[in-house]
Amino acid sequence: MKLEDKLYRVKFKADSNTHLEIKSQENCKKCIKKQCTYVCPAECYKIEDDEVIVSFEGCLECGTCRIACYEFENIDWKYPLGGYGVTFVYG
Repeated sequence: MKLEDKLYRVKFKADSNTHLEIKSQENCKKCIKKQCTYVCPAECYKIEDDEVIVSFEGCLECGTCRIACYEFENIDWKYPLGGYGVTFVYG
């Protein structure tokens, strides 16, 4: 089974408030690799108009982005409020 097929089965309850934030777009501009845009399995990070944009609604809460952003530690990551976020389906 492909990753896309597995992700299709994951359920989300998105909060109206984000649990992922870029601390400084200036630091993102200094980042050469922009690894947050390609390490996130849910593709929550995109570059638009020379800025990193975060779409938190499909976040898998794996924390990969905050580990990948080791140069500037520029991602403010926390778990969503209780009752919100990802619900994994096993099988």
